[in-house]
Amino acid sequence: MRTPPAHVAPPDRARKRRRITRLTLAGAVAAALTASGIYIAGAQAEEVAVPGRVQAEAFAAQYGAQTESTGDADGGRNVGWLANGDWLRYDGVSITGADLTARVSSHNSAGGSGTVELRLGAQDGAVLASFPIAQTGGWQKWTTVAAKASSVPVGPQTVFAVLKSTSTSDFVNLNWFTFGPAAGASPSASTTPSTSSSASATPSATPSSSASASVPPSAPAGGWVPVDQARWDRELAAFNAITPKAVTPGTTRVPEFHTDCEVANSAPDDPIVVPGLPGASHMHTFFGTKIDAFTTTDKLLSATTNCNAPGDNSAYWVPELRRDGKAVPVKSFRVYYGSRVKDPSTVKPFPPGLRVVEGDAKKQVDTPKNAGSNQFWCAGSAEIGRSADGNWPVCAPGGNLIFQLVFKDCWDGKNIDSPDHKSHMGDPVNGVCTGKYPVAVPDLSFMVNYQSLGGDGLSLSSGKPSSMHGDFMNAWEPARLGGLVKSCLNQNAKCGTEVTFAGG
Repeated sequence: MRTPPAHVAPPDRARKRRRITRLTLAGAVAAALTASGIYIAGAQAEEVAVPGRVQAEAFAAQYGAQTESTGDADGGRNVGWLANGDWLRYDGVSITGADLTARVSSHNSAGGSGTVELRLGAQDGAVLASFPIAQTGGWQKWTTVAAKASSVPVGPQTVFAVLKSTSTSDFVNLNWFTFGPAAGASPSASTTPSTSSSASATPSATPSSSASASVPPSAPAGGWVPVDQARWDRELAAFNAITPKAVTPGTTRVPEFHTDCEVANSAPDDPIVVPGLPGASHMHTFFGTKIDAFTTTDKLLSATTNCNAPGDNSAYWVPELRRDGKAVPVKSFRVYYGSRVKDPSTVKPFPPGLRVVEGDAKKQVDTPKNAGSNQFWCAGSAEIGRSADGNWPVCAPGGNLIFQLVFKDCWDGKNIDSPDHKSHMGDPVNGVCTGKYPVAVPDLSFMVNYQSLGGDGLSLSSGKPSSMHGDFMNAWEPARLGGLVKSCLNQNAKCGTEVTFAGG
């Protein structure tokens, strides 16, 4: 049974951007705050190709980055939203000399600066060079900084740009690098730059991954991934042909079904954000199927799961909760599938291979009692106090710590993933999925119960409670998911793990 509203921390999707307004090209919208907190640029500048430059947005993988239209002289896009611990990976880089440069801008309102380290082969590999970053006077006030390479390795190299700063805020934008004289200085990954994470429209460049239900580990992270249209059309036709079961008397008229899963494993991996890079993420707790950095939808469909809804081979995960550095056991994990739209008969199943992240792993703000968002609270007993830092409740005996994470449930109808793993999804507007997000899909709600009474010593592997987030990879058998959506959600009827109607 869904937790009564009185016990649910009200969701607050609005997230203020951490930067002041940036300048964009003439005619661009300066900035906009959306529900996902993504910067929207109104103009898409054509990029002038300059020999020898490795464009910052041509990364093969990344953590913590987003791209946007740039106001720099040669147009195109730059990479922003970069803070301490973020990184970018570039493959096949030819280093042709010791004189390296980086095109940067910085306007950290907190006054922090930092360093961009270029490392060989891994995030903690040998340092090739370091670029000190200072304030430039604006997020689109660009300057070129220079550094000397510690060596000039022969042959194509994998180079990581690792962001280091004492500030907790974003501290630098990157537009391009050079790795010596112009001749030969281009990485194999940079022939097609990754596309924007703009939430404003259909991506303006060709998506970086092929139309597939799952992306191989070698595919660029941070790109738009189009749905396999032929497969989606087949699944949608099969869904439309389903005859729903008749709702039995006494059924609670709430669009809902659920799945219960156990912990499968824990690992510092994230096959959505950093695919193919084991150990590149903070520690996650995975539910359903054992997950690693190389997990894809195709692998999930043939894997064994501990989720109890027949046909659900999907993957679910959240950051690990710790007390004094040790993992806190999970008491139970339930995922509710529901609907927030006014007409639940419009809800369609998830498209094949859909991948979604909800929440912000980089959000590090205090969440005292009644803060209104990212709240852990007490289930089964009253809150009788707060931790010393005010961020964690103390639960009376007989209860436990709980968190509910609600996902967006309007899909753009085109992409199963996006650069920030969020921009292909949106919220209903006045109860309707419309505009850029016209397709209503099931509304996911993670309910994570912990064997803990809360209190002091708690932290997430991603940081403060405000950094709580969740990941979902759809691997439902289409017929099973279609039946549940058609009979339960579309008919505004409460079900369990199968199409069995329930009351109460």
